[in-house]
Amino acid sequence: MAHHDHPHHGDRHDNRHGHHHGHDTTHTGTDWAEVASLLEAEAELFTPLYERALAWLAKEVTAPGLVVDAGSGPGVISCLFAEVFEGARIVAADGSAPLLERAAERAARYGVGDRFGTLTGELPGVLDDLEYPADLLWASRSVHHLGDQRAALAAYAARLAPGGTLAVVEGGLPARYLPRDIGFGRPGLQARIDAVEADWFTRMRTELPDSVAHTEDWPALLTAAGLHHGRSRTFLLDLPAPAPDRARAHVVATLTRTRDRLAGELDADDRATLDRLLDPADEASVHHRPDVFYLAAHTVHTAVRPVQGRSGPAEGLSGPATPH
Repeated sequence: MAHHDHPHHGDRHDNRHGHHHGHDTTHTGTDWAEVASLLEAEAELFTPLYERALAWLAKEVTAPGLVVDAGSGPGVISCLFAEVFEGARIVAADGSAPLLERAAERAARYGVGDRFGTLTGELPGVLDDLEYPADLLWASRSVHHLGDQRAALAAYAARLAPGGTLAVVEGGLPARYLPRDIGFGRPGLQARIDAVEADWFTRMRTELPDSVAHTEDWPALLTAAGLHHGRSRTFLLDLPAPAPDRARAHVVATLTRTRDRLAGELDADDRATLDRLLDPADEASVHHRPDVFYLAAHTVHTAVRPVQGRSGPAEGLSGPATPH
């Protein structure tokens, strides 16, 4: 959910009451089981996209000793890393202990619990508790929930082994799941929701503790963190109509949270359109209409910590450095 590079609020951060960001996890009364289920369902829907992104990473990051998923939530992507990098130790780091419990349970179910660990605490500071530097540190749609994004990236870079890679998932394109003209209401509903989400995102950023505004040029921010060999690539999730049940359920959940959170910022006609789209008794709702699809694009930005000669014990502890 972000503007200019973050227009995906509807499909990305509707779970902000616990969405793998430390500052979100201090609220009382959070139903962590519900949050975890929402996050797991979204990440499982996006698994084909993540698998392609991880395969791309694996061409550059070879035989990592330690992979860290910073802002892991319930560990869906963490477990994918365990599958892709069979020799690596995986650490899922998050501000929410209940979500990390789910991550550990998932790792056990997938048979990778023996090389899977968790780290509970505020990002990025909790990464200081890592036993040794990371060969790959992955931060998916979590950096923009930290007040000073540039400082956070510098802190992440400092936890890399020489030759280690930082991979940041930020930006891409707004998700689309309905035609522009759905047959009722004013055409272009999703574009108007995007605009409201962009304003929400800006407010969210300014209200974060220690918020600092930076131009969200992610490659430049990675360079400013002392990293080099920057690359960016965008990956698609393309689920054409008629959408599979899992995608349809995600659209229902996304629009429900949009209505609950942002309906007051839409006009009366758009609110009425949302209500009709969410009415299970209406054949034109997203519960039933055959033209529901799901198309999303997420961008992965990577950069590498320089290998500045022999840098002492970090190299030996971290497993093989990443060749570039």
